[in-house]
Amino acid sequence: MTESKHIVCPSCAKVNRVAAGRLSDGPHCGSCKQLLFPGSPIQLNDSTFDRFIAKSDVPVVVDFWASWCGPCKMMAPAYEQAAAQLEPEAVLAKLNTEEAPQVAARFGIQSIPTLVVFKQGREVARQPGAMSQPQIEQWVRTHAA
Repeated sequence: MTESKHIVCPSCAKVNRVAAGRLSDGPHCGSCKQLLFPGSPIQLNDSTFDRFIAKSDVPVVVDFWASWCGPCKMMAPAYEQAAAQLEPEAVLAKLNTEEAPQVAARFGIQSIPTLVVFKQGREVARQPGAMSQPQIEQWVRTHAA
């Protein structure tokens, strides 16, 4: 029997089951037909965060950021490029702490940007501060494996 992974659709939040060997084949959502791995960070909010983190079998890396944060703006292009390189081994997402203060408070986010790796709904690593694309990729590969 082929192992499958649960992947949450970034467009409609439906949970999809994809054969592990087919994750790199550009799978689409069975419901809305959008790409499950869009090659760019997924925007999360209060209503989508918990489902996306808890239901994904692929590690999810969340960038906790704010629009007024200079280092966040500087890191954004590197994070965008890293997302395209790291999928499907990890999904990169962003959460605006100004728009979702409850989630940020629940995870004790005290400085931004802060990257957090979640596996099976649990936090496994955290890194505050801006990083370059190679640093992001290396850090994610170290902690998402």
